[in-house]
Amino acid sequence: MKILCVNAGSSSLKFQLYEMPEEKVLINGYIEKIGEEDCYWTIKINGEKIRKERPLKDHSEASEVLINELLENKVVSSLDEIKGVGHRVLHGGEKYSDSTIITDSVIKDIESLTKLGPLHHPGNLAGIKGISKKLPNVPMVAVFDTAFHQTMPEVNYIYPVPYDWYKEYGVRKYGFHGTSHKYITSKMKEKLNKENPNLIICHIGSGSSIACIKDGVCFDTTMGITPLDGLMMGTRSGAIDPSIIEYVCKESNRSVSEVTNDLNKKSGFLGICGKADCRDVETLYEQGDAKAILAYEMYTDRVAKYIAEYYLKLNGAVDGIVFTAGVGENGPLFREIVLRKLNPIGIYEDKVMNNKIARFLTEREGKISSDSSSVDVYVLPTDEEIMICKDTYEIVKAQ
Repeated sequence: MKILCVNAGSSSLKFQLYEMPEEKVLINGYIEKIGEEDCYWTIKINGEKIRKERPLKDHSEASEVLINELLENKVVSSLDEIKGVGHRVLHGGEKYSDSTIITDSVIKDIESLTKLGPLHHPGNLAGIKGISKKLPNVPMVAVFDTAFHQTMPEVNYIYPVPYDWYKEYGVRKYGFHGTSHKYITSKMKEKLNKENPNLIICHIGSGSSIACIKDGVCFDTTMGITPLDGLMMGTRSGAIDPSIIEYVCKESNRSVSEVTNDLNKKSGFLGICGKADCRDVETLYEQGDAKAILAYEMYTDRVAKYIAEYYLKLNGAVDGIVFTAGVGENGPLFREIVLRKLNPIGIYEDKVMNNKIARFLTEREGKISSDSSSVDVYVLPTDEEIMICKDTYEIVKAQ
């Protein structure tokens, strides 16, 4: 059975076509700068990478490109071969604790939740509508980033604000990167041969979050009502004193939305040292650039702080700490510094193993803690697309 996975952003569209249940990737692609003159896309098939470019005005045209690439590259001879499409959707609110078939009602729910995901939902919806027009008879499945975190207890998702805000406006912690955290939890259950492990999963990339897994399900996580909360990231501030927003609005004579935009797109690494990509920051760090050193220390401090907090929440009974996503998987220096900061709770690095693991090095995954470490620490690549595909496959197969 062929299953298409789609991840649509505000100006981008990623896709992969799988043969299921074999989990074989037939083709993947990434369309960027939709709506701009310099729009382009890259296709990977049979180990070959192909780049093309032309202006695409919207996600409908991008969807047409996607369909054409599937046909031109002969990964399908007919669109009838595609039996399901899984769409990544940022926010499912409290209503969706699992993936679901997309209906008119689900579309309305996603639209109503745009107030909680204003940066992501317009692109998510555009992708759903664009692909639905091209494949009108194919079941579409929404896979929500927030779903995995719906097992959090009230003590961890309620904010210390007027309780009416939660009842009337839905103000609570929702958490994100749920598909990635779910994937890593599943893989660690296999690795540890334990159905209900306690884990601390560090999804560290341009966007970053840490999840506290207790007895095999999410107990707490760092992102909040939106992905802005928690860790410092590539361009996001993470958690800050909320009164900063009103103060800067008054001082700069700007609106709340303008200042919030700065916190989402001009803060984090970018705000401190002028570079958003961790690789660029590392280069400057190693060259002794003062602002890059400051940014990197702030970044690793916050990761270590949340790991230590979740270590205590799990009463020290942690089966594994896992680093995943772009920086987590490919940043030996980042991991080394974080683990050094965790030495006071007995967590120690195996420097040889840590320096072997990255996409461009000897290994892709493995244990990077020493034998004397109080907790085993792992690097494990995530795969959000296969989780989207699996959910879609299971739902379509059950129909």
